[in-house]
Amino acid sequence: MNAAIVSALIVFILRALDIAVYTVRITMVMRGRKAYAWLFGFIQAFVFVSAIRVVLIDLDNWLNIAGYAAGFATGNVVGMFIEGRLAIGITHLRIFSPRRGAELAEQLRLSGYAVTEVAGRGIQGVVEVINCSVRRREERQVTELVAKIDAQAYITAEDVRLVWHGFWGN
Repeated sequence: MNAAIVSALIVFILRALDIAVYTVRITMVMRGRKAYAWLFGFIQAFVFVSAIRVVLIDLDNWLNIAGYAAGFATGNVVGMFIEGRLAIGITHLRIFSPRRGAELAEQLRLSGYAVTEVAGRGIQGVVEVINCSVRRREERQVTELVAKIDAQAYITAEDVRLVWHGFWGN
């Protein structure tokens, strides 16, 4: 294989790894996980310098530059995939149900989730607002349960950085 192609492939792999690690590192920073943020920061910097070194040694090799750009783009997608699979942290779900709020709340409680119900008024009248904080890896299970009980329910999800007291036992 041509040395220029091998070099570009190495740059592509290093850059994809660099950006994938960057994506996970940012998640650790946002979640307050200092040790992991440090570790991923170290790895990212090491890999970045290795990739950029290869590119800067031979700036006339456009394949290296293309590998760098393609690795950057690919690393974003790979990093998002990894972060999604790790599903670290807590998600706060807010569920709006115009008809079956009490049943939803009861089923969520029976499934082991902490739920707070609030009466609300929406554009079409009275709604039950259900607040439920869950581990991110359980988010899909909860939304599927909600969809089975009330296909018309409106759900929003927010990342939670700090959990203090309450159901989580802090």
